[in-house]
Amino acid sequence: MGRGREIKELREKMGMNRREFSDYYGIPYRTVQDWEAEKRQLPDYLLRLIKYRAEMEGMVKKDES
Repeated sequence: MGRGREIKELREKMGMNRREFSDYYGIPYRTVQDWEAEKRQLPDYLLRLIKYRAEMEGMVKKDES
């Protein structure tokens, strides 16, 4: 699975739309949109950090992310 698909699935598990997700993490909306469309490469370290924060804040369970 590509990172774009992973970030989209994570966002959906968190129950957020793109705007909410981008505001929550302080990431430009267009960047999130490009990641999900795989027009822009999402760095692996950043995906891991986003997942970690979502897990620590109880937005998703560890096995779901």
